Amino acid sequence: MRLRFAPSPTGALHIGGARTALYNWLLARGGGGELLLRIEDTDRERSTPENVEQIFDALRWLGLDWDGDPVFQSRRAPRHAEVLARLLDSGRAYHSNATAQDVRAFKDRHGSDKGFRGEPEPGGAVRLHAGEGEPLRVADVIRGETVFAREHMDDPVIARADGSVLYNFAVAVDDLDAGITHVVRGEDHLSNTPKQLLVFEALGAQAPVYAHLPLLHGPDGKKLSKRHGAASVQELRDAGYLPEAVRNYLALLGWGHGDDTKLSTDELQRLFRLEDVSRNPARFDEQKLRWLNGLYVRELSPRELAARLEEFTGRANLLEAARISQEKIQTLADFWPLSGFLFDGPRDDPQARERVLERNGAHDVLAQAREALAAAEGFDPDAVEAALRAVVEARGVKPKDVFQPVRVAIAGTTVSPGIFESVATLGRAETLRRIDAVLGP
Repeated sequence: MRLRFAPSPTGALHIGGARTALYNWLLARGGGGELLLRIEDTDRERSTPENVEQIFDALRWLGLDWDGDPVFQSRRAPRHAEVLARLLDSGRAYHSNATAQDVRAFKDRHGSDKGFRGEPEPGGAVRLHAGEGEPLRVADVIRGETVFAREHMDDPVIARADGSVLYNFAVAVDDLDAGITHVVRGEDHLSNTPKQLLVFEALGAQAPVYAHLPLLHGPDGKKLSKRHGAASVQELRDAGYLPEAVRNYLALLGWGHGDDTKLSTDELQRLFRLEDVSRNPARFDEQKLRWLNGLYVRELSPRELAARLEEFTGRANLLEAARISQEKIQTLADFWPLSGFLFDGPRDDPQARERVLERNGAHDVLAQAREALAAAEGFDPDAVEAALRAVVEARGVKPKDVFQPVRVAIAGTTVSPGIFESVATLGRAETLRRIDAVLGP
């Protein structure tokens, strides 16, 4: 099995493209095949080096490798010209000066469903003979057989008058030369398939096996776009998702294995089959991805989580903060809003101060909590808990009436990791300093 992922570098790698890359990768790695990376960069205005690097960057972050060096379609122009000349010499292709207006006039005379047939003439674009007789059949692994009647097909243009070839011709030649056995791509390419089949037929070559993946929709059932949240791999990375969770979730968009939701990459490679991919559009729901990502976050060792958080935030020495935050975060991006106060000081949350610290008796509670913490024999979470619960018992109040004033004093807000762990991680001296700053002189 020899597959290819062939993105056009016209922007960031979108989530749909990432799923296509993943499915190709799973088939190649799970079946002992090869995966080639071809950059279809013939759109010279939009195919910039920066966009190419974005694709490489996204694939590396996802952990999707490829075999051999990337192939750039633009560098294969001499080979495309060679094959084009062969088809012209053999009579399978011909020059035509027919314009779009000529094609419309032809259909007005013969009917809109009648495929355009041109007359060979010097100069002009190059068209491929669509031929007559038996229809073209695409035995799609996912969609089943799709039939394209030749009489409805125009003789397709495969090269411009200046000799530069068009997309469908270049793709077919590149797939043929690379020995691609399976083409797995989005169903938006289905309409390109008959044109590519005509090229294979004209060259007397066997076409690959095709599988066209259903499109991705948002939770509202409409085509996935930025209005649904993250739309590209880089946006998912910047939102703090883990690559292994993204691989798991993308694999489940249109494919599944029973009731299993969390599948390791090894399991995905072993279990994934094209035949099990649904024909129906899949729904990308970022809330479900967040939930799944949270499962992965909580399975990391504290040390591994700290390493990922340090890379994500650019900060150092996050081990203890990672340890006490792990149960409360779903993405790496959740960490700093939750625990950043341990490093940067209390947040400025006027509503939290007003709701917790400015109510009657709050300062007295906080002062008593300060005394208990100052006198505690130790300062690990157990010792902190014992000191604060003693205040709760002495005052005959609910635990939150003591814990929340302390939390707002040290964090500036009502949300933090566990209060005992937060106080212990902050340390006695810094905890008392922050409480004193609230109590004032």
